[in-house]
Amino acid sequence: MTVRLLLADDHPVVRAGLRAVLDTEPDFTVVAEAATAERAVELAGCADVVLMDLQFGSGMHGSEATAAITARSDAPRVLVLTTYDTDADILAAVEAGASGYLLKDAPPEELAAAVRTAAAGRSALAPAVAHRLMDRMRTPAEALTRRELEVLQLVGEGLSNQQISKRLFLSQATVKSHLVHVYAKLGVDSRTAAVAAATARRLIRR
Repeated sequence: MTVRLLLADDHPVVRAGLRAVLDTEPDFTVVAEAATAERAVELAGCADVVLMDLQFGSGMHGSEATAAITARSDAPRVLVLTTYDTDADILAAVEAGASGYLLKDAPPEELAAAVRTAAAGRSALAPAVAHRLMDRMRTPAEALTRRELEVLQLVGEGLSNQQISKRLFLSQATVKSHLVHVYAKLGVDSRTAAVAAATARRLIRR
């Protein structure tokens, strides 16, 4: 059986590289490419597996596109292929319905195996990603929730509590409550220290 692939990445060079690697596999056919997440959602119906980047510069995020695609009744599998290995990115993708999560430095044979695994309806996680998820499961009381990670990521991007509340459709009191929990879990007492600690632990992006 031939696996039909859609490559969703905003960098033409990356798409060309992926196509070159995947075209060497006899059971793969790249049927379409998308330079935006919105376009990936439009084209997803023609594929069995979508290779989805997370960051597209502007517009829809890769996790949002993944959620839109996997919500369909006849949805293809979505395999996230990204440079980001933070808890915030991993959790967002998994909760959006991604079948797998690979890093762009994965060797070609690992990428091909992950595509076949995803096409067969099973989960395909990069070893480093699986390790981070296992660590979260071992210490659930210390792990930041996805919402706490979202709030902290926006703090790291310089947004105020008021701006965060508007971005995430939360009250300012709820944002403050999330930050109180973040401080307690990270053992810090300020926004700056929280961002520094979370960045060092690869919970959020730099």
